[in-house]
Amino acid sequence: MFAVAWIGIRGFLAVNELQAAVPLAKTAQKQIVAGDAEAAQRAADELAGHAASAASLTGDPIWRGAEVLPVIGPNLEVVRVVSASVDRIARDAVVPLASSAGTIDAGAFAPSGGALDLQAMIDLQEPVHEARVAFDTASVALGDVADASVIGPLADARDELTAMVDETGGVVVGFDNAVRLLPPMLGADGPRDTLLLFQNNAELRSLGGVPGSLALVHADGGTVAMTQQAAALDFPKFTPTVVELPIETRALWGPNTASYMQDVTFTPQFPLAAMIAREMWKRQFGTEVQSVVAVDPVMLSYLLRATGPITISTGDQLTSENAVQYLLSDVYARYPVSQQDAIFAEVASTVFASLASGSADPQALVEAVAQAGAERRILVWNADVEEQAVLAGTTIAGGLPESTDAEQAFGVYLNDMTGSKMDPYLDVQVGAGVVTCRNDGLPNYDIVVKLTNTAPADAATSLSSYVTGGGEYGTPPGSITTSVHVYSAQGTYNLGVLLDDEPVGYHPTSDSGYTLSKVVSTLAPGESAEYRFGFLGGEAGEKRTLLETTPLVYTPETLGVALSCESPLR
Repeated sequence: MFAVAWIGIRGFLAVNELQAAVPLAKTAQKQIVAGDAEAAQRAADELAGHAASAASLTGDPIWRGAEVLPVIGPNLEVVRVVSASVDRIARDAVVPLASSAGTIDAGAFAPSGGALDLQAMIDLQEPVHEARVAFDTASVALGDVADASVIGPLADARDELTAMVDETGGVVVGFDNAVRLLPPMLGADGPRDTLLLFQNNAELRSLGGVPGSLALVHADGGTVAMTQQAAALDFPKFTPTVVELPIETRALWGPNTASYMQDVTFTPQFPLAAMIAREMWKRQFGTEVQSVVAVDPVMLSYLLRATGPITISTGDQLTSENAVQYLLSDVYARYPVSQQDAIFAEVASTVFASLASGSADPQALVEAVAQAGAERRILVWNADVEEQAVLAGTTIAGGLPESTDAEQAFGVYLNDMTGSKMDPYLDVQVGAGVVTCRNDGLPNYDIVVKLTNTAPADAATSLSSYVTGGGEYGTPPGSITTSVHVYSAQGTYNLGVLLDDEPVGYHPTSDSGYTLSKVVSTLAPGESAEYRFGFLGGEAGEKRTLLETTPLVYTPETLGVALSCESPLR
C-alpha cells in the first residue's frame, strides 16, 4: 500500500513537472534561433529544473520495480522514459545551446563584409554536437516505448514529445553537419576549391538534371569568390572514359556517364557522379577541386527569397516566384541557343554575388538551404574521407535510399531519353503500398509511377526543335521519352511491372546490391501511363514505405495506392 501511494504521489508530481517543461522547450528553441541569449538562458534554466525534477521523481528503485506489473507497468515505464528524455534534452542540448545563443542565430551563416565568420561556427561545434547526441539518445529511448499500450492522455503526451524530438532533432543534425563541414569547405584550414554543378531539370537525370552550367568557387579563410564558369558544351567527349565505371553502372547507363559532362548525373549515386565531374574538370582546366556541390533552378528560386529579386543584363527580373518558369521554359522560347548558356551563367553569378555581399536575409537563407536539402536539390561530396563521412546517410550526400528496421526505402529515378528540354511538361505522380499475401509472411511492395505529357497538342510545331529535340534521338517532336528506374532494397526480389494493370516488358537487374526494375516510356501530348512495380520483401513483416525521387521541376503529387492479393504481381 505504501508503494502504491508513493508511486501515485510521485507520478502526479512528475506529470505536473512535465506539463511545465515541454512548453518551455519550445520557447527556448525559438529564443535560441533568434539569438536572444538572455531570454533563452532563463527559459533553459527553468526547463532544466522541471525536467530534472520529473526525472528524479520517476527514477527511484520502487518506481522501476513497479514497471513489471501488468497494466500499470507500461504506463509507469513511459512516464519514466518521457521524463528522462526531457531531462537529457534539457541538460545536454537546450542549456548548452542557450549559453551559445548569442552566436547561434542564422547570422552566423551569412557573409559580412564579403566573408563568413568561420570562428563563430567552430565555437559552436562542441555544444551543437552534444545537442545532437542528446536528441539521438532521446529518440532511441522514445522509440523503445512507441508501441507501449498506455492510457490515452499519456499516449498523446508520448507521441507529441516524439514528434517534437524528431522534428527538432532533424534540425540539430543539419546544424551539426553545417558547423562541422562549412569551416573546412570555406577555407578555414587553407585555400579550397569547389566545383558547382547547376542541374537543369528541364532535361531530367537521376540526380535532377543535365549539369549544363558549372562554376569554380575559391574559398580562403571565409572569403569566397566565383573564379571561373563553364558550360557542359565546353567539355569534349572523353575517350576512353575518365574513370573506370562499375560494371553495373556501365550496364545501366552506358559509358556516356563518364564520357560526357552532360551525362555524369545519369547515375543516382552522387558520390560517383561528383568524382567523374571532378576528373573531367581537372582534365579540361587543370584544377583539382576538393568538393563538388550540385544545385538546381528550384533551389535558386528558394535562395531568391533571401536575396530578393535580381535583374540581369537582358533586363529580365527574376524573383522567387518566376525563376523556375524563366530558367526552365521562358529562356528557350525567348532567346537563341547561342545566348542561353550565357544567361544561365549570369543568373548563377548574380545570385552568388548577392549571397556573398551579405545582403541576404540570414533566416530566409538558412530556411532556403534546409528546404533544398530536404528535397535533394543540393548535393555535396567531399574528397576528404572524414568530411564525407559526416554526410553519410543524409539527403545531401546523394546516396541510394537506405532502409531501416521500421522503413522500407525505394528510389524512383527518371532520365530524359528524348534529348530535349521537354520535362517541364512531364507530370509525375508516385505512390507506394504494402500488403502481405504469403503464408511465410513476406510482404509485397508496390511502387506506382504515373507519367503524363502535359505539352500542348501542337507541341511539335509550337515549340522549338531545341525544346522538343527535333526527333534527333528517335522520339517524335512533342513526345517525351523517359527511362524509369525503381530501386528496391538489398535482399528483395523483382516481381514484374504492370502498365495500366497489364503486365509489360521490363528490365530486372541490380546496382550496388540493390534490386531494381527499369522501363522506358514514350508519351505523346496528352497521353498518360501508370506503371506498377512489384517487389517481394526479403524478410517477414511489413514496413512503412519511404519514397525518394529524382528532384523534378515541381514536387510530384503523392498517389494513394490500393493493393490486392489478386494482382498479377502476386
